[in-house]
Amino acid sequence: MATAQRMVRAGDIVIVGRAASVQFAGSAGFAYRIVEVDARPTYDGWVWLDGFQLDRCGRAVLRRRIFVREAGLRRRHPRQA
Repeated sequence: MATAQRMVRAGDIVIVGRAASVQFAGSAGFAYRIVEVDARPTYDGWVWLDGFQLDRCGRAVLRRRIFVREAGLRRRHPRQA
C-alpha cells in the first residue's frame, strides 16, 4: 500500500497514455484535468483520479474516474506556485 506523498493534485492537467495504464493505449493519449485525488491507499505508485477528459482546445468533454500509475502521467503545463 502506498503512503508516499502524491505527485499530482487537484487542478493539474496531465497527459494520460499507455505509460499510465495499458487501458489508455491510444497513439497520443489525452489531456485530463484532475478534480480530486483519492487519498485512500492503493497499490504502490497507483492512484485513483477524478476529473475531466479535455479536447484539443482544453474544454471538458467527459467526466471520468481513472486508476493510473502516477509515474506514467506527463504534465501538460508546469505547475505554478
